[in-house]
Amino acid sequence: MGSIKSKQKKARLSKAAKSSKPVPIFVRLRTGRRVSTTPARRHWRSQKLKSREKE
Repeated sequence: MGSIKSKQKKARLSKAAKSSKPVPIFVRLRTGRRVSTTPARRHWRSQKLKSREKE
């Protein structure tokens, strides 16, 4: 993908990048490892975002 993106697409990609972070260590320790994964975790190569037309 080139560096020329619309503002909506750039905001959507940055939000997806921010939400794809692992669970913090203090949360794992506080919950006794019950919470160890997050459903929003996504790898850029194996699971793509849904594309929208006209972006």
